[in-house]
Amino acid sequence: MLHILITGASGYVGRNFIRLSKQKYQIHTFSLQKESLENLDLSNLDVILHCAALVHQTQPYPQDVYNHINRDYPYELASKAKRAGVKQFVFLSTIAVYGESETFLTEDTPCKPFTPYGKSKLEAEQKLRSLEDENFTVSIIRPPMIYGKNAPGNIQTLIKLIKKAPLLPFGDIRNKRTFVYIDNLIQMIDTIIEQKASGTFLAGDTTPLSTSTLIQLIAEAMDKKIILFKLPFLSIFLQKLKPSLYQKLYTNLEIDNRKTLKTLQFKNPYSPIEGIKLMITYKS
Repeated sequence: MLHILITGASGYVGRNFIRLSKQKYQIHTFSLQKESLENLDLSNLDVILHCAALVHQTQPYPQDVYNHINRDYPYELASKAKRAGVKQFVFLSTIAVYGESETFLTEDTPCKPFTPYGKSKLEAEQKLRSLEDENFTVSIIRPPMIYGKNAPGNIQTLIKLIKKAPLLPFGDIRNKRTFVYIDNLIQMIDTIIEQKASGTFLAGDTTPLSTSTLIQLIAEAMDKKIILFKLPFLSIFLQKLKPSLYQKLYTNLEIDNRKTLKTLQFKNPYSPIEGIKLMITYKS
């Protein structure tokens, strides 16, 4: 049984990895906020899964704060792990490393991060790769927006909106956006650990969804009848006044990760329809 240290174990990915893998691995946890890296004992560990991060904040922090938490901490941890004989460092990165102008992503799409968060994550990837050798494997995973039971962020906002409003002005939106169901992501992480796979891997559900389809699937899973209609000029209004919201609702962000799937010989266990239904109906 492998001994795995998880940072950010109280976060969404960390606690779901524990939920699905606690019978398979000997799991240890570490909090960068509460514990000292200097006093951390890494002996007898096989793998570190680094999920801890400072993500997008409503009140933005300076770039150096993002760099300290998202770039310097994982590099210091990985360096110490390598010296202690840990064999693999798995780093949870983000598709934010690609920037905000790309609408179709592959593993080989050039990285042009726009936000402090994306920049710090890309620099962390680069520093971590410099540590890799035949005795120390570095595995980098770039997920899109993660959904699932109690997932933080925009999906929960959407669920609350669907619960309250039988009429929504999001009809006939035909964009394509790739998300990843949490259990699909955890299974990919597990596969990367099992195979001790080196490289950069792009996570994502097999099929992209439009905003209209996503809302319909959530409503169906909730057994709630809704009517979607098209409101003239809403997209123009949002594009001018709420560009970030417009981007999430109307633009494309499609992922083609066939290279990752082929390399790992991996297949997502759940389709988006199954993942959305489980997000609504799953009881822990």
